[in-house]
Amino acid sequence: MADEIKYEYKTVQTVRGTDGLVISKMQKDGWELVEQAQGVLRSTLGFRRPKKPLPRLLIGTAIGGLVILAIVIGVGAALEGGSEKEDESNKPAAATASAEPSATSTPTTPGSAIAGVITSQSNREFAALLKTRDSCDSANLDFATKYKGKTVAFDGSIVDMAPHGDYDTRYDFLLGPGDKGPTTGIGPAFKYEDVNIGDLNLTGAEVPATVHAGDKFRFIAEVGEFNAKQCLFFLDPISTKIR
Repeated sequence: MADEIKYEYKTVQTVRGTDGLVISKMQKDGWELVEQAQGVLRSTLGFRRPKKPLPRLLIGTAIGGLVILAIVIGVGAALEGGSEKEDESNKPAAATASAEPSATSTPTTPGSAIAGVITSQSNREFAALLKTRDSCDSANLDFATKYKGKTVAFDGSIVDMAPHGDYDTRYDFLLGPGDKGPTTGIGPAFKYEDVNIGDLNLTGAEVPATVHAGDKFRFIAEVGEFNAKQCLFFLDPISTKIR
């Protein structure tokens, strides 16, 4: 039928406790919640919204504009290429320093010095990230892309933990900044995936045999990837100091 509404669909996985924030954000963008499944660490949310087909006239105009733009870019590139060759011949032989500062080396073992580790005191982007109220915010992806492989340190707590797969000695940990454990409501949804207690490299005056949701630590970890679908920010543990 000509008047039949056609929908586009999207599935989002969220960290437990952040469903409301994600649903609100999606609804603002015109999405309708049609399915919700609860899991141990995260929920699966299904959304849909009506498709908006482009008018034929608009499509034709856009294609024509792209053709014209391609021609203009090609001519501009040719002219710019000639001028660049002239400029190169006038440049001094000495190499110029890059405007981008070189990456600071970071420790890779629990006993390494704190110098070079990204903290909320040394990095404004990380300080802002730890205070964001939306674990799906684009700031997570921006930070993970820019600092992947670097080391971060922050005071936080275990939001939740669950066995990984069929193993009873390996876990998935959900971490958050601050001291509120399962009721954490700000910052990224940091995740350690498929690690055992030994991988945490626990340090402190009294090292426990195990850990629990709500326990508070000073986490030092390597920045991994941000999964935009799950709204999870993956880290690899380096050391975990009891607070």
